[in-house]
Amino acid sequence: MYSLRLLQHISLWTEGPSQNSDPEEACILVPSIDTLNQNRLRLREVSQALNSLPYWRGGENHLIWNFIPGSPPDYNTVIDLNIGKALVAGAGFSSWTYRPGFDVSLPVFSPLAAELNRIDHSFERKWFVVNAQVNLHPDYERELSLLPDLVQFHMCNDDPTTRCYQGKIYRYPDLLQKATFCVIVRGARLAQQALLDALSAGCIPVIAADSLVMPFQDVIDWKRAAIILLESDLSGIIEKLSSISDERKVELQQQGTWLFKKYFESIEKITLTALDIINYRVYPQNSPNYEDWNIPQSWFGARNPLRLQLTAPRSPGFTAVVLTYDRVESLFLLIQQLSRVPSLSKILVIWNNQNKDPPPPSVWPKFSTPLELIRTKENKLSNRFYPYDQIETEAVLNIDDDIVMLTPDELEFGFEVWREFPDRIVGFPSRTHVWDNATNQWKYESEWTNKISMVLTGAAFHHKYWNYLYTTAMPGDIKQWVDNHMNCEDIAMNFLVANVTRKAPIKVTPRKKFKCPECTNTEMLSADLTHMVERSHCINKFAAIYGSMPLINVEFRADPVLFKDNFPEKLKRYNDIGSL
Repeated sequence: MYSLRLLQHISLWTEGPSQNSDPEEACILVPSIDTLNQNRLRLREVSQALNSLPYWRGGENHLIWNFIPGSPPDYNTVIDLNIGKALVAGAGFSSWTYRPGFDVSLPVFSPLAAELNRIDHSFERKWFVVNAQVNLHPDYERELSLLPDLVQFHMCNDDPTTRCYQGKIYRYPDLLQKATFCVIVRGARLAQQALLDALSAGCIPVIAADSLVMPFQDVIDWKRAAIILLESDLSGIIEKLSSISDERKVELQQQGTWLFKKYFESIEKITLTALDIINYRVYPQNSPNYEDWNIPQSWFGARNPLRLQLTAPRSPGFTAVVLTYDRVESLFLLIQQLSRVPSLSKILVIWNNQNKDPPPPSVWPKFSTPLELIRTKENKLSNRFYPYDQIETEAVLNIDDDIVMLTPDELEFGFEVWREFPDRIVGFPSRTHVWDNATNQWKYESEWTNKISMVLTGAAFHHKYWNYLYTTAMPGDIKQWVDNHMNCEDIAMNFLVANVTRKAPIKVTPRKKFKCPECTNTEMLSADLTHMVERSHCINKFAAIYGSMPLINVEFRADPVLFKDNFPEKLKRYNDIGSL
């Protein structure tokens, strides 16, 4: 017989947008067998029932749901069924039983937390730190009783909705709304309902449960909402909590309340969040970033997209935008190189030739990373900087179709440097500008010098926000001039970024030669003798439009820490940085 909770789950699965009634086509199969509470299971019979399912195949691609694992006296941290290769969405995982990137860690659902009549007590809390758990291990109960300033409640008359302290009876979990911190330690089971009770009440969880895998730990940053300690540090908990500022307490309370309302308030929200996590593992290119999972939209609203945390998130990687015309052979070679870069999220090929069709899909390189082709209506260099909807990552790698010499390690390192400086252009070919006293004009300089002021966008990372500014807010007629002359779009982008940020670009790795090894000089724009003269003209024209020279000269580049160290290659993170 199905439990009410399982029936709630089944209704969500069958009504969801990702539901597929054909088991041959579905990515994940969910057995309609109630495994939510191990206390109610006859383990042998349920295991046999699972193994008899027509599509079981040893559990492959099956998802088992479980909120209460283990049974007395061991209380294992994962359900004691013969699940084979099945995924487990379960509560109470320990780091010994949880399979990162495979299982999904759930909370122990608390009906009391869901029904709590929440009152805003953020600034008027009666108790500093409390513990109101039941069935504590005697060792933890004894240690907590020795802590000064900790109020320890006990259950009254076996009623889970009340707690007693010094002869008085309090409603639970309502009493937690009068506490600033709620200490949560392991009981008979590793995971506790007390976590959701505390979050619901705006009481900051203080968790001391070694090896506990927190709910939705793969996507939720619990340091923003809870204090997590080692069990051995319980004796010093009062001193640690006393050092936390009032501002930090408010941040923790607000974040905890938001997490509860967004992810844990109901069985429906818990289930849908777990399904989202699994879905984004199957389709990582669609996965939300760190901010989407952890920061309420209302907290930052229409903020400047460049005012991010100091280091941009590694996930979801970067989008490679390749502008191409008809160099198909080098394009395919470049795509194969890009596909080997670990942080690549998508390749976007901009086909800029209106007189020739792109190659048919059957001849394109085959790999797992998504590739999309966009055919432009006009042959314009500015097409490489258009803010296409298909660019879903913050990081964009602009790269020419003939830049086939960069190694996957060089590109991955370039992305890592961009993460440290997400408001700058970070890339490989560098140039500078110099003042010519003879002509009283600026001059474009491609010779190797100690200074750089530009990184060319033929191989460079930048934030996708710059695509928006380039397309919609470029000063004067710079964008039109670039499109008409088919030159200097990279210089225009460097001017734009430097003018907004007042910062120089960053060159990465020592490589200086970027000529296409398969191309003859007559095929390349840079081979034109008038090219350098026209580039100098661009700099002077753009400086006149801006009314100043925004480009900034710097004398440094970024290399991997162990780049030239006499160190075993297998111990270096980037051991193929390429040649000069």
